[in-house]
Amino acid sequence: MAEPLFTLDELQQAAAFVHARMPATPQYAWPLLGQEIGAEVWVKHENHTPTGAFKVRGAFTFIDWLKRTRPDCPGIVTATRGNHGQGQALAARAAGMTARVYVPEGNSVEKNAAMRAFGAELIVHGTDFDTALQEAQRVAEAEGLAFVPPFHRELVRGVATYALELFTAVPDLDTVYVPIGCGSGICGTIAARDALGLDTRIVGVVSENADCVLRSMAAGDYVETETARTFADGIAVRVPVPEALAIYSGGAERIVAVSDAEVAEAIRLYFRTTHNVAEGAGAAPLAALMAERGMMAGKHVGVILCGGNIDTDWFRAVMSGGVPRV
Repeated sequence: MAEPLFTLDELQQAAAFVHARMPATPQYAWPLLGQEIGAEVWVKHENHTPTGAFKVRGAFTFIDWLKRTRPDCPGIVTATRGNHGQGQALAARAAGMTARVYVPEGNSVEKNAAMRAFGAELIVHGTDFDTALQEAQRVAEAEGLAFVPPFHRELVRGVATYALELFTAVPDLDTVYVPIGCGSGICGTIAARDALGLDTRIVGVVSENADCVLRSMAAGDYVETETARTFADGIAVRVPVPEALAIYSGGAERIVAVSDAEVAEAIRLYFRTTHNVAEGAGAAPLAALMAERGMMAGKHVGVILCGGNIDTDWFRAVMSGGVPRV
């Protein structure tokens, strides 16, 4: 086994820091969901954080690190499809810093509103996340602000605390399904598993409409897709993050691609069996498990419901039996 990304002590310290700012989220084995899948399915409810998504954990640890290493820094600049931006705005404003957040055109209306409510200065730029990210980095350098990348060791250390909670509560999980956007979630899950010395298999989940990760792993090189058009906006990336790819390419059991129709069905299944609302990326792990229910039959399985921030119009379309158009 490769050297763990973090020691158990490093993750426990991060958990103590995060828990001083938000409670641990629950993990439940919903019986009706388990009946539908034919396995014991543990849901990690990251839709129950202060921002409705897991990203806020990494924001807490990153902003703390930034204040310690750049105490005079007046503010941050970052790019997002929504959940990362909400977390960064909340943590930065609480630390007395400004937060400028770039989003692409056509971004979630309700995520944009939430980011503004958390104190972000929101700027729309470009047609997709990767274009907005490039502009955020340029502006940060030009104005002397701190650029918050989508992947950073301190982000991963905070994010890993959800997996530490899950694996501590349910250490006998056979497999955990995790969505892959820029990679902090799956890398944090791998880090927690390895720090605890568990044998749990980690399965990464991507959208078939944003499958740069699958293509890159098949090619043994970084492959950029032309578009990333999926309503699972949290995993709508065109270019894999090299540092993250290096971790999950070796630490994950496999990568599974799911369609938007499969994600929509998973959202409906979540609501019908647990009455929790999942956004697209949040339902992608369950969509992958549904596709693989035969091989998971009778096992103890975890799915990361990484966020519940789906726009009302999209949720209405899904619950009417449709698939949102993007």
